[in-house]
Amino acid sequence: MTDSNGVVLYEVQDGIAQITLNRPDALNAWVPELGRAYFDRLQEADSSPDVRVIVVTGAGRGFCAGVDFGHLREIYEGRASSDEDPRPQSLPRSLRKPVIAAINGGCAGLGFVMALMCDIRFAARGAKLTTAFARRGLVAEYGLSWVLPRLIGPSRALDVLLSARTVMAEEAHAMGLVDRLTEPGQTLADARDYAGELIRYSSPSSMATIKQQVYDDLDRGFSESMATAIEYMTQSFDRPDFREGVESFVEHREPTFEGLGSVRAPT
Repeated sequence: MTDSNGVVLYEVQDGIAQITLNRPDALNAWVPELGRAYFDRLQEADSSPDVRVIVVTGAGRGFCAGVDFGHLREIYEGRASSDEDPRPQSLPRSLRKPVIAAINGGCAGLGFVMALMCDIRFAARGAKLTTAFARRGLVAEYGLSWVLPRLIGPSRALDVLLSARTVMAEEAHAMGLVDRLTEPGQTLADARDYAGELIRYSSPSSMATIKQQVYDDLDRGFSESMATAIEYMTQSFDRPDFREGVESFVEHREPTFEGLGSVRAPT
């Protein structure tokens, strides 16, 4: 399935929603149409009962080169539309389902932000990542100054942000910026294999709650985190997934967990 203007591809297979940024001739550079379509597809996947995991990648040889230069020029010249999409770049973090970035190539600027807003990142060896902002007279945009230090620590975050240097995937993996290194050409397949394992073995309700816990606890103290965990754990005892998880373990078989069901996608 392709969105109406062709800048994003969307397909669902075996419980995986694959969202592909589709401006390969421009290294999938961000334009407002792509941003709107991307957010639409994320929300569609999160609301669908047929989807358990979301994988985001780029068409061609790159993930996303950042904001399209033509759009940057419109901003510079004051010609950019004021009708901006109100949905934040942090949208993937608010979804119920895991979102995996398959960084198949160049990842810069806003593309860097998009990758970091996903829950887990796979990257091809040799892929180049850069914040780019300081070299364009810009700042750490869209919450990057909050996310990046929590991933790699304040000093490394400042290095990556202040220098705006190119970080190869291998270094990004060593510093914790990406979670898995893959061979070139295998990034999407490896990300989908991982997604398949989550679908096969992990409870959708557990994953949704754990994701919420991890992000909420970034702003909580330890005691509050403990109290919330106990509350969620007590609630989970009454869910069918808990019974299925225990029974499948005792019976030495794979679990058959319930899906999250459908919800109306926010507009």
